[in-house]
Amino acid sequence: MHIRYAHTNIIAQDWQLLCQFYTEVFNCIPVPPKREQSGGWLDKGTGVKNASLQGMHLRLPGYGDQGPTLEIYSYSDILANQKPLPNRKGYGHLAFEVDQLEQCLNKALEKGAQKHGEISTTKVEGVGTISFIYISDPEGNIIELQHWS
Repeated sequence: MHIRYAHTNIIAQDWQLLCQFYTEVFNCIPVPPKREQSGGWLDKGTGVKNASLQGMHLRLPGYGDQGPTLEIYSYSDILANQKPLPNRKGYGHLAFEVDQLEQCLNKALEKGAQKHGEISTTKVEGVGTISFIYISDPEGNIIELQHWS
């Protein structure tokens, strides 16, 4: 059996705004076409009655033309949820390894991100030294910015 990681999905209130954030801050690359999907097949696969969505895949940086993507979609009917927190059960965060941590942080903040913490540095035995910070994208999804040295 062959298994290959394909994508991570983010459900956004405004998929276009969130796509713009990830392309401008993290150099993600749009992978057309824009998706506009609905119908019985989508209801069946998602378990969501009358599912209807729009969105786009964004190629993640660092893995070439066949690398995994972020799939950012907006459903026509989006349910509210609790604000993501670093220690809430379930998916925790996306992580991006960056070469200029403060520069990337500042760019993200300019584009609507918010900080959860402050830049912190520690040595991880046998791995190296990491500097990192948790931020949230404009819709509250948690992102770890990390730099290894």
